[in-house]
Amino acid sequence: MKSFPSCLASVMMTSIGVLLLSLVAAMSVYADMNLECGPGFVTVVWTEHRAQVDTSLFRLGNCYPTSLSAREAVFNVDVNDCHFKRLVTGNQMTYTNDLVYISSPDSHIAPFTHPVVCVYERPKDWYPMIYDPVFNTYGDGELVFHIGLMNDDFSGPAESTSFPLGSFIPVMASVEQKTHQPLLLLLEECVASTTPELQPGSRMFPIITNKGCLMDSKVARSRFEPRQKSSEIHLSLQTFRFALGEEVFIHCQLVAWAPELLDHTMKACHYVKDYGWVLLDNPDYNNLCDCCESSCKSRRRRSTISGNHGIMQKAVLGPLTITDVTS
Repeated sequence: MKSFPSCLASVMMTSIGVLLLSLVAAMSVYADMNLECGPGFVTVVWTEHRAQVDTSLFRLGNCYPTSLSAREAVFNVDVNDCHFKRLVTGNQMTYTNDLVYISSPDSHIAPFTHPVVCVYERPKDWYPMIYDPVFNTYGDGELVFHIGLMNDDFSGPAESTSFPLGSFIPVMASVEQKTHQPLLLLLEECVASTTPELQPGSRMFPIITNKGCLMDSKVARSRFEPRQKSSEIHLSLQTFRFALGEEVFIHCQLVAWAPELLDHTMKACHYVKDYGWVLLDNPDYNNLCDCCESSCKSRRRRSTISGNHGIMQKAVLGPLTITDVTS
């Protein structure tokens, strides 16, 4: 039996959430939005009660209304159109967009935006073309780990596994926590290799070493991107000359860790030119990164990693190829 997608339309909350709720309540007096998330399509009907609003000025992403009346703007569109953003987390596929009123220069109705969100159950046989479930999804009890290549803004999977020398390889790792206590995802170690399994004689290029130090950021522009969720970590890895033109695999040790227990061995640090080492999650504790220039050790017994504080998981990303466009 096929499962039907669920639909959700919500207002994004900020630190001034009470004020936003008041604004939304006021808007509901003047308009209604009906949202239908069908298999592969989205229907949005905005019904406006203010005569001053020009319904032709509504946009869903970059799409114009498919039909109009004096009081309604209707969009019947495909989820692959209109610049919908797709996020895949576990068994869910979430498509998000913005319904925007662009207003006109002589109007006293201010422009406004309303989020559109559709949540679907991920088909069991669906994977982005670069995601190989053998290599890229890992389970450990209540935790499920993922790692994948992303597009430039981390809004969806990469369209290619080939990267020209000098460009960036966007890597996202995540952990589904289900009923587990909230955990922080870290990359303890990552190395590039030409083999899907590390062997004693494997050729290797170190990327992250010394318990979370992005060593490649000292010699290149590689960096951790600002964290959006504690359960995800984004890495912009500048391409390297290692194994040019060959298949490359990135081997990582992922750690889901209690966020209040960061120390010299549980951290995410990258180097900023003319400043020094920076801790991704709290620059007030950049001193945790000082050991990146030597050896990062802790008095905490390593056995706690398998207890209540966190879980480690090995993951492999690839194959990908780095090309030299000048050759």
